Amino acid sequence: MRSRYTVGRRLKAIATGIADIALPAHCLACQRFVARQGGLCPTCWGELRLIDRPYCARLGLPFAYDLGPGALSAEAIADPPPFDRLRAVAHFDTVARALVHGLKYRDRMELARWMGAWMARAGSDVVADADMVVPVPLHRWRLWRRRFNQSGALAQALGNAAGKRFAPGVLRRVRPTAQQVGLSATERNRNVRGAFQVPRDMQAVIDGRRLLLVDDVYTTGATTRAATRALLRSGAAAVDVMVFARVVGDAG
Repeated sequence: MRSRYTVGRRLKAIATGIADIALPAHCLACQRFVARQGGLCPTCWGELRLIDRPYCARLGLPFAYDLGPGALSAEAIADPPPFDRLRAVAHFDTVARALVHGLKYRDRMELARWMGAWMARAGSDVVADADMVVPVPLHRWRLWRRRFNQSGALAQALGNAAGKRFAPGVLRRVRPTAQQVGLSATERNRNVRGAFQVPRDMQAVIDGRRLLLVDDVYTTGATTRAATRALLRSGAAAVDVMVFARVVGDAG
């Protein structure tokens, strides 16, 4: 068994080397040449602001210093979310934005594989506890125009990396909503209220399960909260959230 595993690893390394020669590797964010596929150049890596511990146990907001196990941010205490825990790879600024927008608006589907793998590592605690991975869905008309759901691509890649069940049909967006960009927090909440629903035939699938809800970016949390409430109403035991990037204000 060990020899077959070793041979497999060697064949994979050879294939990767051939691919690197045939298709020179580029930085995922800026397209500069890099040593191997799926990496960032030194400049972009230095500018990517990863979210590491210590952070709020509930919202994943980074703390300036360690407040101890289970510490909560003022935001989580003042306005507790319906989900249990949120984790993110990075701050939503220059490099993370380039990656998210490359996937979302420029059809760079190859990014999903690498971003999903980063998400699986950054959220290892919530990923380990999940029974299945559920993407935040697009409404069918927006899906038809965009041709793919970036959250679905990330969720599938994360599921593949972590060996978790990918369940894209569990949650549906049952009415179209306006773009959230440019809306106030109150407008965002109103915009997505009642927008999500679990199909009747999927309720037994999620009943009593711990779900990992996946999206690309967390800003005010209006979409994530609305989706979480729909899952909990339909019988999910708990919902955690995993995003690639999140907007970070003054977490303290």
